[in-house]
Amino acid sequence: MAMQPPSSTSSSGLSNNFSYDVFISFRGTDTRHGFTGNLYKALCDKGIRTFIDDKELQRGDEITSSLHKKIEDSRISVIVFSENYATSSFCLDELVHITHCSKEKGRLVLPVFYGVEPSHLRHLNNNSYGEALAKHEERFQNNKENMERLQKWKIALNQAANLSGYHYSPSEYPQLTSIFFPLYISFL
Repeated sequence: MAMQPPSSTSSSGLSNNFSYDVFISFRGTDTRHGFTGNLYKALCDKGIRTFIDDKELQRGDEITSSLHKKIEDSRISVIVFSENYATSSFCLDELVHITHCSKEKGRLVLPVFYGVEPSHLRHLNNNSYGEALAKHEERFQNNKENMERLQKWKIALNQAANLSGYHYSPSEYPQLTSIFFPLYISFL
């Protein structure tokens, strides 16, 4: 998705129109102390203002309005899709808001497929994403509002799967420069 050029920039070339340059969405139990933590550090080391939620959220917690605002106030959202991302209703609600901001506000979304393939997000059969969504569906069965929420999750997953992104295996140490260099260049 095309981004609008910033109307003003700081001396480093980064936009002053946003509170953050990058918002990182991730499943903490999968990647917080490895891939995502290293990505966050690498981005910050390059002077890229990056938001990462540093609180461990309990299962069932809902996305807060303050976190919605962080997404809205970020120029780019990086979504780290990992094995257990879809087990978190919080992550999925976050994803829905990210895709909404992409569509309605022109925000750039950059998916990172960490140990999963885009097809896992599209085709919810016999993979961790399908299993997680089936459990959510079972839990939501008698609640129309939550069933609508589940449909929004599926649509957002499909949309994200169709975006160009980066693919990494947990067994390999990714070259983080392949992610943060294009992000940094986009701010110049």
